[in-house]
Amino acid sequence: MGRGKFKGKPTGHRHFSTPEELLAGSSARPRTFKKAEVEEEEERSEEEVEEEPEKRKGTQGLIEIENPNLAKPKNVKAKDLVMGRTTELSRREREEIEKQKAHERYMKLQEQGKTEQARKDLERLALIRKQRAEAAKKREEEKAVREQKKVEARK
Repeated sequence: MGRGKFKGKPTGHRHFSTPEELLAGSSARPRTFKKAEVEEEEERSEEEVEEEPEKRKGTQGLIEIENPNLAKPKNVKAKDLVMGRTTELSRREREEIEKQKAHERYMKLQEQGKTEQARKDLERLALIRKQRAEAAKKREEEKAVREQKKVEARK
């Protein structure tokens, strides 16, 4: 049996609700989840505003328990957070910070010339300066000797 170019889905055909079904509320189509969730959140937020004290189940309201194994609520509200408290750094973060500080200390000592590498560099620089000064002096002497020869040749 030919259906044409486009095939329908194997699950069946679309079903459209009539205006009478919509008014009666007996539509086969469920309400969208987003609308239902938004309405539930609004109801929850209204209830939370009204209830400031925390309700406890059973005997929890009567007796305060310090049980380390007791499941604690994982959701923390923004208003309950303590802003002054700092979080502890992970091992990797601590090591990274220590590494940066050590590098900064080393570079500071390097600038002051207190590290062994800095001493070697300064010795090398002093040697190079000395060699350059000697080479410049030698060039000046050779230049002076050439000029003397030119003067003698003219005579």
